[in-house]
Amino acid sequence: MPNAANEKILWKDRKRILGLPISFTRYEVTNDRFITHSGLFSTTTDEMLLYRILDIKMVRKFSQKIFGVGTIMLYSADRTHGEHEIKNIKKPNEVRKFLSKIVEQERHTKGVTGREMYGVAGSSAGGERMEFVDIDGDGIPD
Repeated sequence: MPNAANEKILWKDRKRILGLPISFTRYEVTNDRFITHSGLFSTTTDEMLLYRILDIKMVRKFSQKIFGVGTIMLYSADRTHGEHEIKNIKKPNEVRKFLSKIVEQERHTKGVTGREMYGVAGSSAGGERMEFVDIDGDGIPD
């Protein structure tokens, strides 16, 4: 649930099993965050700021195509969420396009470019600098 009065849920879905929303993992996008809620008795809530997402990738295995779902990978400059998987969601291509659009809007609103965050993505958790090698220029270390 969004905790601020100005946040509203723009998209939400659940991780699906055999195409049915019967899992305890929920995903939602607010105007500035991607949020994952998981668990039934012991729950975890993870948040990722949208403007920190560097790249988005969609994967659809044959079995996922049969059930009409797909997985989206988010690559971010976040230390705790370098890679985040949005597993088995409905209409993954539309969601990928939506996330790409809203990430760009959020970066524009905050006045941040992807280039400014590439140095952040190459930092280690201990604060020391790791070498960041990006051969193809997509912001993902190769």
